[in-house]
Amino acid sequence: MTRASLGLVNILAMAGLATPMAIRVAATLSLAERAGDAGATAEQLAAETGTSAPALRCLLDHLVAVGVFEAAPGGYRPTELGAQLREDAPEGVKPLLDIGSAGGRAELAFADLLGTITTGEPAYVRRYGRDFWADIDAEPALRSSFDAQMRWRFQVQAPQIAERFDWGRFPRILDVGGGAGTLLEAILRVHPGVRGEVLDLAPSATAAAERFAAAGLSDRAGAVPGSFFDPLPTGADAYLLSDILHDWDDAHARRILENCRRAAGQGATVVVVEPVRGQGADTAIDLFMLMCFGGRERTVGELTALAAESGLEPRGTSPVSDGRTALEFVPAGRARYGS
Repeated sequence: MTRASLGLVNILAMAGLATPMAIRVAATLSLAERAGDAGATAEQLAAETGTSAPALRCLLDHLVAVGVFEAAPGGYRPTELGAQLREDAPEGVKPLLDIGSAGGRAELAFADLLGTITTGEPAYVRRYGRDFWADIDAEPALRSSFDAQMRWRFQVQAPQIAERFDWGRFPRILDVGGGAGTLLEAILRVHPGVRGEVLDLAPSATAAAERFAAAGLSDRAGAVPGSFFDPLPTGADAYLLSDILHDWDDAHARRILENCRRAAGQGATVVVVEPVRGQGADTAIDLFMLMCFGGRERTVGELTALAAESGLEPRGTSPVSDGRTALEFVPAGRARYGS
């Protein structure tokens, strides 16, 4: 095979959609769980999933070819690789692949990437008729799956962020847009002298309150329903924005930072925890943020510039997890004069 023909094979393999879509459909239909260790025939799985048996057999044969399933005496069963698609798998990737979940649904909008590159507008809106946030607000199941996805993303990150940053300096923390409270719970466990609240839309705030109650932290943690585009509660010592700004374009990101600065007054700190371009954020996630939200991953310099435009000055930057950086800001003037 010539170098040119080998290159053609490689580029076609990189661009092929059959395998990623087959895996996503398998996750959506819960084929790994339904087949189990004993295996099941295409007819049995089709009857359980309400699908066409011949079509499902075609899908399963491809999954066998790529090593996700294997042929067994009882039919088809997941391999060790395919077992990662199960709901209870420790890898927890199913919410990212299930087309019915927020993450899997968002990934499908990549089919309209050309529109994003042409117009600069999120493909998600083009595909679904409303933006991602309006979509999950309208569909409780999508909101729940999004919160589950965030919990999965932070199952390793949250303890690291809690341990590698001196949160004990801040007696009260407001986790702005803190979802179901995964990160704040981790912080409070490591720093027993700290109290905090999550501020997020009502469904997530409710989930956070339930989380804190189940963890026995209700005496130190609470949840406030609200939006970071509205005025924020005052009185916190730190306003935490974790994985928030990269979801938004510069104009919206400035609004969020400005609201934090107003609430902070002259006595509090704004802590931004983000994947930083080149330090935890790669080009693929950058493209996803653009396609899905119209947001982007930013460098430390770009985040600092946004903060400056919002009336905030830098006080320090430090890595806080494998893939996250913490940037501290204070209202303009305080960093300079120490007030």
